[in-house]
Amino acid sequence: MNKTIYLKQLQGNTFAAKAESGHWVVLDTKQEAGGNAGASTPKELLLMALAGCTSMDVIGILKKKRSPVAGYECIVRGEEAEQHPKIFKTMHIEYVFYGDGLRAEDVQQAIELSRTKYCSVSAQLSASAAITHSYVIKPASDLQKE
Repeated sequence: MNKTIYLKQLQGNTFAAKAESGHWVVLDTKQEAGGNAGASTPKELLLMALAGCTSMDVIGILKKKRSPVAGYECIVRGEEAEQHPKIFKTMHIEYVFYGDGLRAEDVQQAIELSRTKYCSVSAQLSASAAITHSYVIKPASDLQKE
């Protein structure tokens, strides 16, 4: 299935893009590069897409396993090349789970299934960058403290 997006210039290097879902996303860059510094950059959106794709997989898998996930966070860090094009050389996904009774085996399996089978964004990006991951399981009571 082919996917299409539409992008429109708003002002300088500030753009709005719309996908087939009908939702608009604003893209921007710093002012010295012709933007308004008012929205995420395309490269930031790339990291967000990776976090969103794998998170939807992992949480969906844990839900099917009836794992007691009380809260969840995902942090993705990308290391850029020094020369243009400044692609991400490496990306690290840190999964943070909150819940009492969460089993490490279930979390590991969910992450592995996302990595090897379900996350199309990860599969696409791993062709040009090394993607690593780590996870931590915290008690549900820590959720209120964060």
